[in-house]
Amino acid sequence: MVDKPMNIHRSRFPLSITKLLFWSLMILSFIVLLLLGSPPSSASPSPSRRSLRGGADWESSVRESATATASKSKSKSKSLRVLVTGAAGFVGTHVSIALKRRGDGVVGIDNYNRYYDPSLKRARTHLLARHGVFVVEGDINDASLLRSLFKLVKFTHVMHLAAQAGVRYAMKNPNSYVHSNIAGLVSVLEACKNANPQPAIVWASSSSVYGLNSKVPFSERDRTDRPASLYAATKKAGEEIAHTYNHIYGLSITGLRFFTVYGPWGRPDMAYFFFTKDILKGKQIPVFEGPNGRSVARDFTYIDDIVKGCLGALDTANKSTGSGGKKNGPAQLRVYNLGNTSPVPVTKLVSILEKLLKVKAKKKVMPMPTNGDVIFTHANISLARKELGYKPTTNLETGLSKFVDWYMEYYSPSGEKKSAW
Repeated sequence: MVDKPMNIHRSRFPLSITKLLFWSLMILSFIVLLLLGSPPSSASPSPSRRSLRGGADWESSVRESATATASKSKSKSKSLRVLVTGAAGFVGTHVSIALKRRGDGVVGIDNYNRYYDPSLKRARTHLLARHGVFVVEGDINDASLLRSLFKLVKFTHVMHLAAQAGVRYAMKNPNSYVHSNIAGLVSVLEACKNANPQPAIVWASSSSVYGLNSKVPFSERDRTDRPASLYAATKKAGEEIAHTYNHIYGLSITGLRFFTVYGPWGRPDMAYFFFTKDILKGKQIPVFEGPNGRSVARDFTYIDDIVKGCLGALDTANKSTGSGGKKNGPAQLRVYNLGNTSPVPVTKLVSILEKLLKVKAKKKVMPMPTNGDVIFTHANISLARKELGYKPTTNLETGLSKFVDWYMEYYSPSGEKKSAW
């Protein structure tokens, strides 16, 4: 029954037309397969950026950005060449600019995902460009891209800040945390392992690893085996993975446990950011409290203080001991808390914002949801102070004042987003 209609079909068309239809269908199928097989882009890079990748102009931009310059504080020969992952992110932008300002070579990489408005990341990228930092648009899980970058530049250090952030979002999209925080970290460590020479690595862990730990302030010696969220679990997994690569391959690795970072160019998903937005719009804001009315408090740490800690970690990192994937001796492995060591209740945060914005907040007090957040964070920073020279100097009111100034300029009443730096 099947052969008969096929014979009838062939008898109706000349052979040349049949061939033409066949090859047209084949080409169309190939195009469809290409489109379906291409990974979706989380943000739409411009055609010019796509065409430049891997070309002569692209390579020139990478090399130029990685070139160190002499400064008052250090000679060109002593400057670093740093690959900053997540460079268009909040902390990544500030660290990249700080490194470039002091004469270090810096190349960024970012995939511009849509966890929050990518236009803010694009604005940060323009800011970075004005400071001479080139940001490669790509994913840290792209092994071939990382190999290309390490082939172009002999990086002395990698500042690994790319990650899927946020505690609550993990309940909506758990796979993104595994993809970025675990697979992404392994991808970066693999690239570093195979590089010759191997770079020293400083990476962002999180205060969230302390999880259900009730002892305060949190010390690096405290237990971290009871994460309260998937985000925390991926960061804890990252610390164990870092230990493995240090032990097997001789990579020098330093983990930094950030405590609630805030400031200009911050993340819109953070409470201080969306509180500001909603207070100005007259919208109600949720203020969570713990069991029995217990205050929720955070060790809010201003971005400039975090940057000083990151640079301190980079400057004190020993060289990796391996070469081309082979370990030649024991390597440095460190972890530090970077906090302000002055926890502040969220109710106090709201009061400061009311004062700075000159607007009364419409607060709705409610129990903290069981979504992985913890009641209280407090950093013991004695180790970072001793070994990195880390000394935070910005209190919450001063830091929020700087954030509000930036916010009011960036989101100007005219609706035009400005550079605000």
